[in-house]
Amino acid sequence: MASAGVASRRQCEEYITAGRVEVDRVPVTELGHKVDPEQSEIRVDGEPIKSSRRVYYAVNKPPGVVCTNDDPSGRVRVIDLLPPSSERVYTVGRLDQNSEGLILVTNDGWLAQQLTHPRFGVEKVYHVHVAGTPDPEAIASLERGVHLAEGAAKAERVTIKRRHKQSTVLEMVLREGRNREIRRLLARIGHKVMSLRRMSVGNVRLGRLEVGEVRRLRPEEITKLRQIANMRRDEADAPGRKPRRPSKRSAKRAAPHAAKRSGKSGPSPKTKRSRRGTGNRTK
Repeated sequence: MASAGVASRRQCEEYITAGRVEVDRVPVTELGHKVDPEQSEIRVDGEPIKSSRRVYYAVNKPPGVVCTNDDPSGRVRVIDLLPPSSERVYTVGRLDQNSEGLILVTNDGWLAQQLTHPRFGVEKVYHVHVAGTPDPEAIASLERGVHLAEGAAKAERVTIKRRHKQSTVLEMVLREGRNREIRRLLARIGHKVMSLRRMSVGNVRLGRLEVGEVRRLRPEEITKLRQIANMRRDEADAPGRKPRRPSKRSAKRAAPHAAKRSGKSGPSPKTKRSRRGTGNRTK
């Protein structure tokens, strides 16, 4: 379904579990159900899907344009900047409304998944104009990691590109893309983001693409992008890869379950003594 351009892989999974997908007119709600599209008819919301040619675009998103395909507010969307086409396409990841720069658009669900999933960590480069000048310790803390609401987050690399009297332009390299991550990281060290522009995704660079302009990716760019995605996936799946260290909160949650599995029980929880005493009360 993702390869046919219906939606991203994650969205397709949501369609399946919601009962919106049919194979030969029979609803399918189990993930991982294998189907030969040449032998079976697949429908989403009653409409048959057809395999379409793969398309790949680079867009220089202007500020104010949104990345969603469905916007009830009627704002300009990234896909509105593309040339007319019959293919259903979607952005690879997102930039928030106020940010600008490179955003990839495709109907290749597999590639979109590899480029956006934090597990695979494809590099994305940003130029960020911030108020003030972060000191070396603040920059080091971004690279070590800071705590956000959903857990620790960090930049792969942070360098100063330009200094102005009251502001600084940073180059930040990230391997994941949480919601408004850069803005929240910099807020944690006390520097407000004045503007944010994405410069590259993997090997694809913004280059001289003007704001609001669109171009098709060249065949060699697509090939290299797939090679990078495959390489990062292989690294993530490597047997010797160090597992992600759980947070303290996750470890506390897991401890009772681990004790049960091992047959050992931890110390019994302390009970609070009633302020009203332990004797029987009479009316």
